[in-house]
Amino acid sequence: MTYLLALDQGTSSSRSIVFDAQGHIVAQAQRELTQIYPRPGWVEHDAKEIWHTQLDTVREALNKAGIDASQVRALGITNQRETTVLWNRKTGAPVHNAIVWQDRRAEPACAALREGGHADTIADKTGLLIDAYFSGTKLQWLLDNVPGARAQAERGELTFGTVDSWLIWQLTEGTVHVTDVTNASRTMLFNVHTNAWDEELLALLRIPASLLPKVQPSSSHFGDAAASLLGHRVAIGGVAGDQQSALFGQACFAPGMAKNTYGTGCFLLMHTGSAFRRSENGLLTTSAAQIASPLVVSRTAQPPEGAVAGLGRSGAAQTTAAPQFAMEGSVFVGGAVVQWLRDGLRAISASNEVQSLAESVPDAGGVMMVPAFTGLGAPYWQPDARGTITGLTRGSTLAHIARAALESIAYQSAALLQAMARDAVAAGSVPVTELRVDGGACVNDLLMQFQSDLLGIPVVRPAVVETTALGAAYLAGLSSGVYASTDELSRLWRAERRFEPTLAPARASELMQRWEHAVRQATLAP
Repeated sequence: MTYLLALDQGTSSSRSIVFDAQGHIVAQAQRELTQIYPRPGWVEHDAKEIWHTQLDTVREALNKAGIDASQVRALGITNQRETTVLWNRKTGAPVHNAIVWQDRRAEPACAALREGGHADTIADKTGLLIDAYFSGTKLQWLLDNVPGARAQAERGELTFGTVDSWLIWQLTEGTVHVTDVTNASRTMLFNVHTNAWDEELLALLRIPASLLPKVQPSSSHFGDAAASLLGHRVAIGGVAGDQQSALFGQACFAPGMAKNTYGTGCFLLMHTGSAFRRSENGLLTTSAAQIASPLVVSRTAQPPEGAVAGLGRSGAAQTTAAPQFAMEGSVFVGGAVVQWLRDGLRAISASNEVQSLAESVPDAGGVMMVPAFTGLGAPYWQPDARGTITGLTRGSTLAHIARAALESIAYQSAALLQAMARDAVAAGSVPVTELRVDGGACVNDLLMQFQSDLLGIPVVRPAVVETTALGAAYLAGLSSGVYASTDELSRLWRAERRFEPTLAPARASELMQRWEHAVRQATLAP
């Protein structure tokens, strides 16, 4: 048997999954991750806990599968993307807790960039809007606020990475400092046209280039996990940020194919092919997973003007890949609203109780919830928005609020897809005709049916809903020769259930108008 191992390091937990060559789950293991909230709007993780929980799950998953590391052809890594780690190059010790993607502390720096007139430059080069969501301003904050960090960085003593880079550094025992194009594209420092770090953006945020990892295609050889950790050396053959990995795991390889991941947040991506285009509707353009081509870059090759080579400090040769892009919209609070019902409102004692509570009423009774606990993401980009519940009457119950909470996930995702449709029409492209779904909350039939009703298109749930991890395994399988092409992966993808719209289009439009009204009320908060 041929096995592939996926390390899925997420916001709320670290997981490892062993897949066979057909994409079936053989075994998996999971550990929850401590959430640290030093101040309102700040979210942190212990980077050492990220590593130790991830390593523990790798060992447990292999043990559950009844195999050892020598039977794993390659491993892939997928990760929470913008979460930022800064560590000492010599000791490997983090200089501060990891700053999580949800964290808003860098908003003042982002406001200064906007006021300085840099929005178009950043959008043209990176496809991103200026927002504290991305890791560049998080790194800037660390350099400016951790005592001695900037001086150490300028002396070349510190190393920056997103979670993938941190895990690879640990797996290779500090010998490899690398990332892939999808994670690099989420830093606000990476030129997605040249696939290289950008000198102008680094200067703008005052980031020393020596901090940055080498950048490689998502499916390529990143190094080897040490035998001392797993009992046998294992090639690291695939790396992608969680949402691009899910797009790949859903076999969305052609322009116009889209997926939505229902996790802590919701992330809707539509593949747009090799053409870069900026959104006119508040969405992001981001790099999709890229497969290494046979072309090898010369050791003496020079980067394009205005860019820093993605080859890292060693200047080692590497394979390259043609840019691939996706349009993306991010919902900051998706499944996390169910956690709030459980831990904050105490309406339920376990997350899996939410569907039965919501189904105990025929509808939300006019209640609307906008869960803007950390502001609103695309297509609104309202960092100061705050969560609201509207439409309450004397007859409103916890069941109505629970249903409104579930429905808020679908409303936010529908707003994203409608924005994508407007961009697609403007570009002369074909709008999305079906939405492939994954993530923990996609098992909720009530939510998926309501999502289809709002969108007016089929919502398709795959047989393997762990598509984020599956995408990482597929990327590793391609680079290690388990799979010959993406055509082979398309044939492996299978649907488990298809939800067809049942709501009249006029009613769906009316509901979306009510949602937009509720959003306007949420954004009036000081």
